[in-house]
Amino acid sequence: MPQSPRSSSPTARGLWLRRVGWLVLIWAASVAALAVVAGLFRMFMSFAGLTV
Repeated sequence: MPQSPRSSSPTARGLWLRRVGWLVLIWAASVAALAVVAGLFRMFMSFAGLTV
């Protein structure tokens, strides 16, 4: 008996979780990159004498 294409592919739930996982990973990486850039700006501003 031939197998249907669905039985060999990942489940819909697994695919959804994988997509959401990538979304969360990309979001977290962008937040971390923004924090690094903000920290660098703050450091450069303090070197220039611009303190709060």
